[in-house]
Amino acid sequence: MTTALITGATAGIGAAFARRLAADGHDLVLVARDTERLQDQATELHDRHGIEAEVLSADLAEEAGIASVEARLADRKRPVDLLVNNAGFGNKGRYLEVSMADELRMLKVHCEAVLRLTSAAAGAMRERGRGGVVNVASVAAFVPRGTYGASKAWVVQFTQGAARDLAGTGVRLMALCPGFVRTEFHERAGMGTDNIPGWMWLDADKLVSAALADLARGKTLSVPDPRYKALMGVVKLTPRRLLGGVSSKAGRRYGPK
Repeated sequence: MTTALITGATAGIGAAFARRLAADGHDLVLVARDTERLQDQATELHDRHGIEAEVLSADLAEEAGIASVEARLADRKRPVDLLVNNAGFGNKGRYLEVSMADELRMLKVHCEAVLRLTSAAAGAMRERGRGGVVNVASVAAFVPRGTYGASKAWVVQFTQGAARDLAGTGVRLMALCPGFVRTEFHERAGMGTDNIPGWMWLDADKLVSAALADLARGKTLSVPDPRYKALMGVVKLTPRRLLGGVSSKAGRRYGPK
Protein backbone atom coordinates (compact mmCIF):
# COMPACT_ATOMS: atom_id res chain seq x y z
CA MET A 1 0.00 0.00 0.00
CA THR A 2 1.36 3.43 -0.93
CA THR A 3 1.09 6.73 0.93
CA ALA A 4 0.17 10.15 -0.44
CA LEU A 5 0.75 13.47 1.35
CA ILE A 6 -1.62 16.29 0.41
CA THR A 7 -1.28 19.91 1.51
CA GLY A 8 -4.38 22.07 1.71
CA ALA A 9 -6.26 18.80 2.13
CA THR A 10 -9.45 19.89 3.88
CA ALA A 11 -11.26 21.62 1.00
CA GLY A 12 -11.51 22.01 -2.74
CA ILE A 13 -8.93 20.34 -4.96
CA GLY A 14 -6.99 18.99 -1.98
CA ALA A 15 -10.06 17.31 -0.53
CA ALA A 16 -10.89 15.87 -3.96
CA PHE A 17 -7.40 14.37 -4.18
CA ALA A 18 -7.87 12.90 -0.70
CA ARG A 19 -11.22 11.32 -1.61
CA ARG A 20 -9.94 9.83 -4.85
CA LEU A 21 -6.66 8.50 -3.45
CA ALA A 22 -8.39 7.01 -0.40
CA ALA A 23 -10.94 5.33 -2.66
CA ASP A 24 -8.04 3.88 -4.65
CA GLY A 25 -6.60 2.38 -1.46
CA HIS A 26 -3.77 4.80 -0.67
CA ASP A 27 -2.91 5.72 2.90
CA LEU A 28 -2.86 9.48 3.42
CA VAL A 29 -1.01 12.21 5.26
CA LEU A 30 -3.41 15.17 5.40
CA VAL A 31 -1.86 18.60 5.87
CA ALA A 32 -3.69 21.86 6.62
CA ARG A 33 -3.98 24.49 9.36
CA ASP A 34 -7.30 23.42 10.91
CA THR A 35 -6.55 20.44 13.18
CA GLU A 36 -10.16 19.68 14.07
CA ARG A 37 -11.24 19.70 10.45
CA LEU A 38 -8.29 17.48 9.50
CA GLN A 39 -9.21 14.96 12.20
CA ASP A 40 -12.83 14.83 11.03
CA GLN A 41 -11.67 14.29 7.46
CA ALA A 42 -9.20 11.58 8.46
CA THR A 43 -11.86 9.72 10.44
CA GLU A 44 -14.36 9.87 7.58
CA LEU A 45 -11.85 8.60 4.99
CA HIS A 46 -10.65 5.82 7.29
CA ASP A 47 -14.18 4.67 8.07
CA ARG A 48 -15.32 4.82 4.45
CA HIS A 49 -12.30 3.28 2.71
CA GLY A 50 -10.37 1.41 5.41
CA ILE A 51 -7.16 3.33 4.81
CA GLU A 52 -4.85 4.95 7.35
CA ALA A 53 -5.11 8.74 7.42
CA GLU A 54 -2.46 10.64 9.35
CA VAL A 55 -3.07 14.25 10.40
CA LEU A 56 -0.33 16.87 10.22
CA SER A 57 -1.39 20.36 11.24
CA ALA A 58 0.89 22.96 9.63
CA ASP A 59 0.76 26.54 8.36
CA LEU A 60 2.93 26.66 5.25
CA ALA A 61 3.22 30.43 5.52
CA GLU A 62 5.36 29.86 8.62
CA GLU A 63 8.86 28.40 8.88
CA ALA A 64 7.82 25.86 11.50
CA GLY A 65 4.98 24.62 9.32
CA ILE A 66 7.17 24.05 6.26
CA ALA A 67 9.87 22.39 8.34
CA SER A 68 7.43 19.94 9.93
CA VAL A 69 6.14 18.78 6.55
CA GLU A 70 9.69 18.61 5.16
CA ALA A 71 10.64 16.31 8.02
CA ARG A 72 7.67 14.01 7.36
CA LEU A 73 8.51 13.78 3.66
CA ALA A 74 12.15 13.02 4.40
CA ASP A 75 11.32 10.21 6.86
CA ARG A 76 12.77 7.11 5.17
CA LYS A 77 11.00 4.78 7.62
CA ARG A 78 7.56 6.09 6.58
CA PRO A 79 7.95 6.77 2.85
CA VAL A 80 5.62 9.06 0.92
CA ASP A 81 5.01 7.85 -2.64
CA LEU A 82 2.97 10.80 -3.91
CA LEU A 83 3.13 14.45 -2.86
CA VAL A 84 0.36 16.85 -3.83
CA ASN A 85 1.41 20.45 -3.18
CA ASN A 86 -2.05 22.01 -3.23
CA ALA A 87 -2.00 24.61 -0.43
CA GLY A 88 -2.52 28.15 -1.68
CA PHE A 89 -4.62 31.27 -1.52
CA GLY A 90 -5.40 34.53 -3.30
CA ASN A 91 -5.21 38.13 -2.18
CA LYS A 92 -8.01 40.55 -3.01
CA GLY A 93 -6.78 43.65 -4.78
CA ARG A 94 -4.40 44.81 -7.48
CA TYR A 95 -0.67 45.33 -7.19
CA LEU A 96 0.14 47.97 -4.51
CA GLU A 97 -3.36 47.54 -3.07
CA VAL A 98 -2.21 44.40 -1.23
CA SER A 99 0.16 44.77 1.72
CA MET A 100 3.74 43.63 1.26
CA ALA A 101 3.30 41.25 4.21
CA ASP A 102 0.44 39.50 2.41
CA GLU A 103 2.36 39.38 -0.87
CA LEU A 104 5.35 37.76 0.86
CA ARG A 105 3.08 35.34 2.69
CA MET A 106 1.69 34.20 -0.67
CA LEU A 107 5.16 33.73 -2.11
CA LYS A 108 6.20 31.67 0.91
CA VAL A 109 3.25 29.29 0.42
CA HIS A 110 3.25 29.18 -3.39
CA CYS A 111 7.01 29.19 -4.03
CA GLU A 112 9.21 28.52 -1.00
CA ALA A 113 7.00 25.77 0.43
CA VAL A 114 6.61 24.13 -2.99
CA LEU A 115 10.37 24.20 -3.56
CA ARG A 116 11.25 22.81 -0.15
CA LEU A 117 8.55 20.15 0.01
CA THR A 118 9.17 18.99 -3.55
CA SER A 119 12.89 18.74 -2.81
CA ALA A 120 12.34 16.79 0.41
CA ALA A 121 9.98 14.36 -1.30
CA ALA A 122 11.93 13.98 -4.54
CA GLY A 123 15.19 13.28 -2.73
CA ALA A 124 13.67 10.35 -0.85
CA MET A 125 11.80 9.15 -3.95
CA ARG A 126 14.95 9.17 -6.09
CA GLU A 127 16.67 6.90 -3.57
CA ARG A 128 13.81 4.39 -3.93
CA GLY A 129 13.60 4.81 -7.70
CA ARG A 130 9.91 5.71 -7.75
CA GLY A 131 7.42 8.38 -6.72
CA GLY A 132 5.42 11.33 -7.95
CA VAL A 133 4.84 15.01 -7.20
CA VAL A 134 1.87 17.08 -8.33
CA ASN A 135 2.33 20.82 -7.86
CA VAL A 136 -0.99 22.63 -8.21
CA ALA A 137 -0.54 25.81 -10.23
CA SER A 138 -3.23 27.57 -12.31
CA VAL A 139 -4.04 28.72 -15.82
CA ALA A 140 -3.28 32.15 -14.33
CA ALA A 141 0.36 31.13 -14.78
CA PHE A 142 0.05 31.81 -18.51
CA VAL A 143 -1.27 35.37 -18.40
CA PRO A 144 0.36 38.54 -16.99
CA ARG A 145 -1.95 39.10 -14.06
CA GLY A 146 -0.47 40.09 -10.69
CA THR A 147 1.49 38.32 -8.00
CA TYR A 148 -0.80 35.29 -7.92
CA GLY A 149 -0.25 34.53 -11.60
CA ALA A 150 3.47 35.22 -11.26
CA SER A 151 3.80 32.79 -8.37
CA LYS A 152 1.94 30.10 -10.29
CA ALA A 153 4.14 30.72 -13.35
CA TRP A 154 7.10 30.00 -11.09
CA VAL A 155 5.47 26.72 -10.01
CA VAL A 156 5.07 25.65 -13.64
CA GLN A 157 8.62 26.55 -14.66
CA PHE A 158 10.17 25.00 -11.57
CA THR A 159 8.18 21.78 -11.88
CA GLN A 160 8.92 21.25 -15.55
CA GLY A 161 12.60 22.04 -15.07
CA ALA A 162 12.90 19.67 -12.12
CA ALA A 163 11.05 16.98 -14.08
CA ARG A 164 13.67 17.20 -16.84
CA ASP A 165 16.51 16.96 -14.31
CA LEU A 166 14.94 13.86 -12.72
CA ALA A 167 14.11 12.12 -15.99
CA GLY A 168 15.05 8.46 -15.82
CA THR A 169 15.11 8.29 -12.02
CA GLY A 170 11.58 6.91 -11.63
CA VAL A 171 10.35 10.18 -10.07
CA ARG A 172 7.57 11.99 -11.94
CA LEU A 173 6.79 15.67 -11.47
CA MET A 174 3.77 17.46 -12.93
CA ALA A 175 2.35 20.96 -12.71
CA LEU A 176 -1.46 20.96 -12.58
CA CYS A 177 -3.10 24.06 -14.05
CA PRO A 178 -6.86 24.22 -13.45
CA GLY A 179 -9.16 27.11 -14.21
CA PHE A 180 -12.05 28.18 -11.96
CA VAL A 181 -13.00 25.39 -9.54
CA ARG A 182 -15.83 25.56 -7.02
CA THR A 183 -13.88 25.60 -3.76
CA GLU A 184 -13.48 27.87 -0.72
CA PHE A 185 -10.67 29.76 -2.50
CA HIS A 186 -12.65 32.80 -3.63
CA GLU A 187 -14.71 33.07 -0.45
CA ARG A 188 -11.59 33.06 1.73
CA ALA A 189 -10.08 35.83 -0.37
CA GLY A 190 -13.28 37.89 -0.28
CA MET A 191 -13.69 37.60 -4.06
CA GLY A 192 -17.04 37.70 -5.76
CA THR A 193 -17.88 34.89 -8.20
CA ASP A 194 -21.41 35.74 -9.37
CA ASN A 195 -20.07 37.29 -12.56
CA ILE A 196 -18.06 34.23 -13.64
CA PRO A 197 -19.89 32.37 -16.47
CA GLY A 198 -21.14 28.91 -15.61
CA TRP A 199 -19.17 27.26 -18.41
CA MET A 200 -15.88 28.35 -16.83
CA TRP A 201 -16.40 26.33 -13.63
CA LEU A 202 -14.75 22.93 -13.24
CA ASP A 203 -15.70 20.01 -11.00
CA ALA A 204 -12.93 19.20 -8.52
CA ASP A 205 -13.42 15.42 -8.62
CA LYS A 206 -13.32 15.29 -12.44
CA LEU A 207 -10.29 17.56 -12.41
CA VAL A 208 -8.43 15.19 -10.07
CA SER A 209 -9.28 12.16 -12.22
CA ALA A 210 -7.88 13.91 -15.29
CA ALA A 211 -4.79 15.05 -13.39
CA LEU A 212 -3.95 11.56 -12.11
CA ALA A 213 -4.40 10.17 -15.61
CA ASP A 214 -1.98 12.78 -16.97
CA LEU A 215 0.54 11.95 -14.22
CA ALA A 216 0.32 8.26 -15.11
CA ARG A 217 1.02 9.17 -18.75
CA GLY A 218 4.20 10.97 -17.72
CA LYS A 219 3.02 14.48 -18.53
CA THR A 220 4.85 17.35 -16.83
CA LEU A 221 2.01 19.83 -17.44
CA SER A 222 -1.69 19.14 -17.05
CA VAL A 223 -4.49 21.50 -18.12
CA PRO A 224 -7.31 19.08 -17.29
CA ASP A 225 -10.25 20.27 -19.33
CA PRO A 226 -10.90 20.77 -23.08
CA ARG A 227 -12.35 24.24 -22.48
CA TYR A 228 -9.22 25.52 -20.81
CA LYS A 229 -6.95 23.68 -23.24
CA ALA A 230 -8.65 25.68 -26.00
CA LEU A 231 -8.30 28.94 -24.08
CA MET A 232 -4.61 28.29 -23.46
CA GLY A 233 -4.18 27.65 -27.18
CA VAL A 234 -5.55 31.12 -27.85
CA VAL A 235 -3.30 32.58 -25.15
CA LYS A 236 -0.19 31.13 -26.84
CA LEU A 237 -1.10 32.88 -30.10
CA THR A 238 -1.93 36.26 -28.52
CA PRO A 239 0.84 38.92 -28.36
CA ARG A 240 1.96 39.58 -24.77
CA ARG A 241 1.16 43.29 -24.96
CA LEU A 242 -2.41 42.61 -26.05
CA LEU A 243 -2.72 39.71 -23.64
CA GLY A 244 -1.85 41.99 -20.73
CA GLY A 245 -4.73 44.32 -21.56
CA VAL A 246 -7.21 41.47 -21.99
CA SER A 247 -6.05 39.87 -18.75
CA SER A 248 -6.48 43.13 -16.84
CA LYS A 249 -10.04 43.60 -18.13
CA ALA A 250 -10.89 39.96 -17.43
CA GLY A 251 -9.53 40.33 -13.94
CA ARG A 252 -11.79 43.30 -13.25
CA ARG A 253 -14.75 41.45 -14.73
CA TYR A 254 -14.24 37.99 -13.24
CA GLY A 255 -11.95 38.70 -10.30
CA PRO A 256 -12.36 40.32 -6.87
CA LYS A 257 -15.32 42.55 -6.14
